[in-house]
Amino acid sequence: MSAQEHQTTSLPDTSHVERHGYLFGHPIAHSMSPLLHQTVYDGLGLKWSQFPLDSLDMPLFLRLREHPNFYGASVTMPHKLAILKHLDSLTPEGASVGAVNTMFVRRDEKTGEKVFWGTNTDVVGIRDSFYHNVEDPDQCFHGRPGLVIGGGGAARSAVYALKTWMKASKIYIVNRDRSEVKAVIDECTARGYGDELVDVATVEQAEQLEGVGAIVACIPNFPPKTREEIEARRVLECFLSKSHKGAILEMCYHPSPWTEIAEVSQKAGWKVILGTEAMIYQGLEQDKYWTGKEISDMPVKKVHEVIAAKLSDARL
Repeated sequence: MSAQEHQTTSLPDTSHVERHGYLFGHPIAHSMSPLLHQTVYDGLGLKWSQFPLDSLDMPLFLRLREHPNFYGASVTMPHKLAILKHLDSLTPEGASVGAVNTMFVRRDEKTGEKVFWGTNTDVVGIRDSFYHNVEDPDQCFHGRPGLVIGGGGAARSAVYALKTWMKASKIYIVNRDRSEVKAVIDECTARGYGDELVDVATVEQAEQLEGVGAIVACIPNFPPKTREEIEARRVLECFLSKSHKGAILEMCYHPSPWTEIAEVSQKAGWKVILGTEAMIYQGLEQDKYWTGKEISDMPVKKVHEVIAAKLSDARL
């Protein structure tokens, strides 16, 4: 990072709150994370705030986290992997996914020194989005294959959630890029949850496979243009048209949570879960680590209302 870039990072004034954290990433201008967490803290009567730190400057962030009133951070792209070497310990989710979106602070019982932990709450956001929005998981997706669309970090989180908690019998991966799919399968296998992952590359292959119960879409909302993108969309539509209708979580929610994939899925008879649900539940899980409170103690209904209002304003 150049000195000029370093100078452009404006540091928030944290003096008016008892404890503070950061949303660390770039770009983050459209993130609703600070709003979500402020709603929780206000509801709990805490004089806390999460401040946006739109920066690529890791050394700056590492200095800021040493402040005595720092409680932790949401870590987003492009820092989810880079932060790993700056952590003292990882939760099972953080270690298994190999990417961290949450930093929290504990004290060593013997020395009293700060210990910086990392976890991944994206996986919880995916899991809870289904269980809070599907009335009968046994009928909908338990014991059935799951489907993941994409090949990035969110796809890895989706594989973990489907395999670890959602009782997927196997997982189909649909993506325009075969090398990305291979990387997901290889990495998940190396981390211990990659068995029964299937690269579904063609409609002919999809037609021969069992219908799925839970789908997680982890790609941007762009209409398919290349031959590979068009084939991937046709593969998805093949699964959507099968007789069993389950639930699909559309992770993309910016600029609008209602995407092409959401529209196609609803028309095919599927229950659509918006990506803001995953964002809310992963955020509430973060606040569990930071505040020590259970989600049942948090203003969950108010958080949903505030996020819905923010989305409504953005569409005006």
